[in-house]
Amino acid sequence: MTRAGDTTSGAASRAADGDGSVVLSKEGLPEWLRPVVRVAETVQPVQLSRFLPPKNGAGRQSAVLVLFGEGERGPELLLMERASSLRSHAGQPSFPGGALDPEDGDPQGQGPLRAALREAWEETGLDPDGVQLFGALPRLYIPVSGFVVTPVLGWWREPSPVGVVDPAETARVFTVPVADLTNPDNRATTVHPSGHRGPAFLVESALVWGFTAGIIDRLLHYAGWELPWDRDKQVPLDWRA
Repeated sequence: MTRAGDTTSGAASRAADGDGSVVLSKEGLPEWLRPVVRVAETVQPVQLSRFLPPKNGAGRQSAVLVLFGEGERGPELLLMERASSLRSHAGQPSFPGGALDPEDGDPQGQGPLRAALREAWEETGLDPDGVQLFGALPRLYIPVSGFVVTPVLGWWREPSPVGVVDPAETARVFTVPVADLTNPDNRATTVHPSGHRGPAFLVESALVWGFTAGIIDRLLHYAGWELPWDRDKQVPLDWRA
């Protein structure tokens, strides 16, 4: 989706330096984000997921923005709920993100960074000028949709208003305190009809599961924020608050 008067790369360009490149910077981050920085610097793909990009290069390149902010209850993450009418991952809570456009640039270079900012702007109205990108996790694979996804890590240095931009794409936009994500009462396991088991979070009247929950789960674990929780507690995928 492109807004009138803007190019598809405009959102990323506004968060770039003078030569148009997207800047990755770890300067001035809050101290509580340092464990996440270490995760980005050290984690291996197999530590995040058993679903890795096909060696033959298949898959559509995409990116998501894992955006940490600081709200009234401390550190938080920005999430959105995808519209129920979408063909892919309909109705699921997720990070803002989507497929790379040609204007985003090299998928092996700054393309995922630009795509993450652009998609977040298009889906939530997020102002990229207030986002400081500080790293990226290894590329992972979503077999059901064929996406090769780069999780891009950002600090919401200057928060801006966010909300639903296009109801055909997004049902709602919300933030979740990290304290709620680490609360053992809000954690559970989902079992997909295929038999695959994965972590889930019951937060903000939503069931966060699948790829998004997997990334959150691994970030909490390797950042040292995870608290013991009951892995035998299961919730159905059609759970409703």
